[in-house]
Amino acid sequence: MDINDLAKRVQALEDIEAIKQLKAEYADACDDMYNPERMKDLFTKDAVWDGEKEGFGLHEGIDAVCAFMEGAKDSLLFGVHYFLQPRIKIISGTEAEGTFYLWQTSTMANGKDIFLAGKEYDKYRKEDGVWKMSRMELELFYAADIKQGWKEDKMCGLKED
Repeated sequence: MDINDLAKRVQALEDIEAIKQLKAEYADACDDMYNPERMKDLFTKDAVWDGEKEGFGLHEGIDAVCAFMEGAKDSLLFGVHYFLQPRIKIISGTEAEGTFYLWQTSTMANGKDIFLAGKEYDKYRKEDGVWKMSRMELELFYAADIKQGWKEDKMCGLKED
């Protein structure tokens, strides 16, 4: 292995770590009541947040993503996001893809305490030397009221009683 190959490998590791840190910042901004001001620095201007198949809508552009986050405060009183098992692939010096498992505990505005599990499929773009999220798609496995569990209804935590 020559020095150029080594430099490329080190850069890939640095990029992967930067993306992990970006996802951690996103989790922290979500746990800060979906703080839209913090979100602005994490996404590209043309970002897409796609929760459409889970009932959360498709939000295109940074303003729409931040407005969606601002509105999340109306349905969630509390939440803690854990992103696990990162699988990140560097496609080029400015593009990457990643998949993270999501484990989340939350208290909904209706008073339900829920466990939520799913996966997030992400795309990233490096702009001015900084990695940002350009697309995020959510797939839920369950969002269950902790009193009821997920055996009968995997999405009972998101339903009004």
